[in-house]
Amino acid sequence: MIIKSTIDRIMEATDIVEVIGEFVQLKKRGANYVGLSPFANERTPSFTVSPAKGIFKDFSTGKGGSAVTFLMELEKFSYPEALKWLAKKYGIEVEETIDHPENKEEDQRRESLMIVTAFAAKFFHESLLDTDEGKSIGLSYFKERGFNTETIKKFELGYSPDQWEAFTGTAIKDGYQEQFLVESGLSVKRDNGNLYDRYRGRVMFPIHSFTGRVIAFGGRTLKKDKNVPKYVNSPESEIYHKSNVLYGLYFAKKAIREEDNCYLVEGYADVLSVHQAGIENVVASSGTSLTVEQIKLISRFTKNITILYDGDAAGIKASLRGLDMILEEGLNVKVVSFPDGHDPDSYVRSVGTNAFKKHIEETKKDFILYKANLLLKDAGNDPIKKAGVIREIVESIARIPDSIKASVFIKECSYILQIDERALLSELNKMRQAKAKKDGQQQQTNTRYAPQPDEPNFFDEPEVKETKEEHFQEKEIIRLLLLYGNRMIDWDGIANTYIGPFMIAELGDVTFEDPSCKLFVELYRQEVENGVLPEDYYFIHHQDKGIVDLTVNMLATKYTLSENWYEMHKIMIHDEQANMKAAILGAIFHLKKHKVGKILEGLRTELQKAETEADQEILLNQYIRMKKVEKTISDFLGSVIIK
Repeated sequence: MIIKSTIDRIMEATDIVEVIGEFVQLKKRGANYVGLSPFANERTPSFTVSPAKGIFKDFSTGKGGSAVTFLMELEKFSYPEALKWLAKKYGIEVEETIDHPENKEEDQRRESLMIVTAFAAKFFHESLLDTDEGKSIGLSYFKERGFNTETIKKFELGYSPDQWEAFTGTAIKDGYQEQFLVESGLSVKRDNGNLYDRYRGRVMFPIHSFTGRVIAFGGRTLKKDKNVPKYVNSPESEIYHKSNVLYGLYFAKKAIREEDNCYLVEGYADVLSVHQAGIENVVASSGTSLTVEQIKLISRFTKNITILYDGDAAGIKASLRGLDMILEEGLNVKVVSFPDGHDPDSYVRSVGTNAFKKHIEETKKDFILYKANLLLKDAGNDPIKKAGVIREIVESIARIPDSIKASVFIKECSYILQIDERALLSELNKMRQAKAKKDGQQQQTNTRYAPQPDEPNFFDEPEVKETKEEHFQEKEIIRLLLLYGNRMIDWDGIANTYIGPFMIAELGDVTFEDPSCKLFVELYRQEVENGVLPEDYYFIHHQDKGIVDLTVNMLATKYTLSENWYEMHKIMIHDEQANMKAAILGAIFHLKKHKVGKILEGLRTELQKAETEADQEILLNQYIRMKKVEKTISDFLGSVIIK
């Protein structure tokens, strides 16, 4: 458990824009920052960060909270894990209890796997640097490839001893459970139940998550035996899904955001060499075909991708077809190829940083134009092949969601392909119409068998409908407590009284129904009784998720007025601060009136069911008294709001 004083230091040091900016490309808009949601696929930014309030709000998914909440939602951290991540970022020491072997298995399966992979990364790294075998085989290989000590340590490169149970034996001896060694893919189980190492005699490339934790490995053999696979990679696991991971992204994301461009290469060595050359905005798809999920990862930081191909023409042509999905996601794609026999790794080592950068600037081409030139050259004078090329190019352009951008490419390709622009536009429109029709049919198919709004879904529990007005009134109380609870009352001659304690006292006879509102008011009441006037900060960083969500929803707004709104439109917007008495008392008595209304409704129901005159008389007297209370509240509301 982390002590409160440490938590306070972490919170004070945390800059929410800086933290979230590591994962989302943010742009300043007024007092806030906006960006695309990291939790949903969207083209229009609905993700807002308020540095003044220290909160984020994702209007597309409803998620919101502090920097801690963001890390918990995005990386699935527990509350202490998120705090430790922030502490590490800001250089704050966190006292830990002694870690015994029996504590290795955490409550959550995911965390257990993370602990195992972290141990493995440390084991392989130390094997590389501290053992004779690691130094003579692994370290010498990395040095021959030109990787310096700083790069080796930064990327935590390692070496797996050429033994059957070197890692597994050490892990079990140190208290790590066999279950997680197998599930992480680090160990393999024999038929007799014994375990052995998946990686033996290989140089190791740890694969890091978005937040820098090791989640998987790639191991390269140094043997010449063709029967031995060159690379062995971690299998899919609960913490590693290769289609959702880009090698080097953790180390590249800051540079990608700053340069507003991402270099995409193929392998681990390409990333390491280019990064070491000072070009840090580089990632790899690790030998797998690029996926939509990987493209979305890049799009969090930039809309510009530059693909660095090696000199293999056949490989380039094969991969071109799979890159249309980058266009479909609305990103700008440029392509750079290198002389035959070179890949980014070998070329940057051969010519150096400056010449490498110069080559990129001089040879980079827009993906569409690069593809058109390459395929046209391959088609030669064959009219059938040329027609196929034209159709394939238009298919790529049809994927671009921006119509203006698409029309520019149509014009450029008209010149390159030597075909009338109107013919290309006609073909483009046909393809788009066909796609729209297909998407429409698919949507119909998906909704045909879905339960309709009035149709009961017999596989689900009946939905309990909430009384929206009741919860609205309760949440209005919470909003006012958050915004104005620490202000002094300035009406009716009341002195030395804060709005928050006043509201809590006035609501002493009201029972809140919404669980989060009920807990919020109880927490507020406890703090006031302890002599503390709680600020919004207290609730934003509360450990209860319901409290955090409620607080952020009450504080966050998707829309803000520009500073010169009145000058432009001459329209006055109602300001509740101008008549605080009406805002505070109105909210309190609207809620009370609603509660009284519910009591009256209950009494009417009981009157209908009453079987004796005595019961009816008792209920009727109660009903009359409550009607008088209702009228008193209504009269009071009318006078307050009119004034």
